[in-house]
Amino acid sequence: MTADASSGPAACRGVGPLLRAWRVRRRVSQLELALRAGSSARHISFVETGRSRPSAELVLRLAEHLEVPVRERNALLLAAGYAPRYPETPLDDPALETLRAGLERLIRGYEPYPALVVDAAYDVVAANRGVAMLLDGVPERLLAPPLNALRLTLHPEGLAPRIRNLRVWRGHLLARLERQTALHRSPRLRALYDEVAAYPVPEGGGPEAVPGEPEPFPALPMQVEHAGRTLSFLSSISTFNTPMDVTVAELAVETLLPADPATAAYLQERAL
Repeated sequence: MTADASSGPAACRGVGPLLRAWRVRRRVSQLELALRAGSSARHISFVETGRSRPSAELVLRLAEHLEVPVRERNALLLAAGYAPRYPETPLDDPALETLRAGLERLIRGYEPYPALVVDAAYDVVAANRGVAMLLDGVPERLLAPPLNALRLTLHPEGLAPRIRNLRVWRGHLLARLERQTALHRSPRLRALYDEVAAYPVPEGGGPEAVPGEPEPFPALPMQVEHAGRTLSFLSSISTFNTPMDVTVAELAVETLLPADPATAAYLQERAL
């Protein structure tokens, strides 16, 4: 059996509402979740109401099918009365040395195009020379650790005055950050959102997006001025598949791909 049919301790009653909240957030019915997890709708109902204590394996199985972030899976286990399953290893720990070296090689290999690695709060943990080029001229105080990608992008003394379509790009970034804040319930992300959303939009930030208006690019670009030229980039974000560590799960590699031939040619010329 995957659970004790008797009433569990207070801890297991705590996990029920959390699981239900994730299920509702993912818009999955109890029956659908039960079919995915090899359980029954009745048992899922008992777990959510605290009438049945789920095993650690069931908690993890439900979390997997609900696409719960790794950090929150630990919280579910704790609420059910079990020890966390996923460690949170500091990025500078020797155990992650191979991973760090691999990420460094990855973003260096992407040069001359910009690429960086950020953590869950958008703090930059690695960046290549393409990123350094875009940040040329940004005040030193904004470049002091911890370097934050969103703060650098939207700060009125950062990249914001150089972004030709700032209003549209800013709206995209804030919407993404708001979704992540709601998903992870992170005080750090909430504080970051409140900070960057309050930044004024510099003059020349471009028009707001017009719903239904055709876009000449296959994805929304960031158009940034550099040395008198307007460079257009498409952003791609990669994360680790099936992470088993909280730190690794929250790392993301962002690469900026040239959106037009002129941008690609300019960056390649500068690399010669």
